[in-house]
Amino acid sequence: MYKNWWKRLAVLLLVYTFTAGLLLKVPRLAPLQETIRNLYFHVCMWFAMMILFTISVVNAIRYLRTLQIKYDIYARQFATVGIVFGLLGYATGVVWASYTWADPNTPIHESFSSIARDPKLIGAAIALLVYFAYMILRDSISDMDRKARVSAVYNIFAYTMLFPAIWILPRILPSLHPGNEGNPALDVKNDISGNMRMVFYPAVLGWTLLGVWITTLKIRMALLKEKKWRR
Repeated sequence: MYKNWWKRLAVLLLVYTFTAGLLLKVPRLAPLQETIRNLYFHVCMWFAMMILFTISVVNAIRYLRTLQIKYDIYARQFATVGIVFGLLGYATGVVWASYTWADPNTPIHESFSSIARDPKLIGAAIALLVYFAYMILRDSISDMDRKARVSAVYNIFAYTMLFPAIWILPRILPSLHPGNEGNPALDVKNDISGNMRMVFYPAVLGWTLLGVWITTLKIRMALLKEKKWRR
């Protein structure tokens, strides 16, 4: 019972995120208005994605040091769930951008086209595609030990690609995304209220714990398959 406390905490934090996130008062900033509540989903899911990818690459390094197949399994499953959270964060970000960046006087397909050309969205897409390639690479190698070694090395490469693709290059190039000069959207340091901070940080922890929970279930199934295959 006590071993599962963090699972109960994950449920409580996410229930709190949805409840308080939709009901608590938020700043009425132009042009965000009520869409600012998406902060608890879009941004927090990306935080969870980065944490899951970090755990994945740590296990990839542990595999290269010990050659224990369980660490390869851990690395793969954390990367898989990290990709899912990345896709959810990307989707919620695009929807949010359609309300805050798009010109209401232009057709919706033209608005999405201009949003899709934003450097930060392009960088995020590249980062996710690099991790998709990680999955394809794994499935293309039949020998299990060779697959694990090659995948571990590629995992390290994929993780290092996250930083220029998401954090460095998009900040150098002009972008409508929050954090760039002249952006009318959200500045996390200055624009969110105390009420929002009370939801934001628990939401990051809640989404991360949910990701870890899902991953542990996938790891259990993968380990069972591994034992069956070894027999």
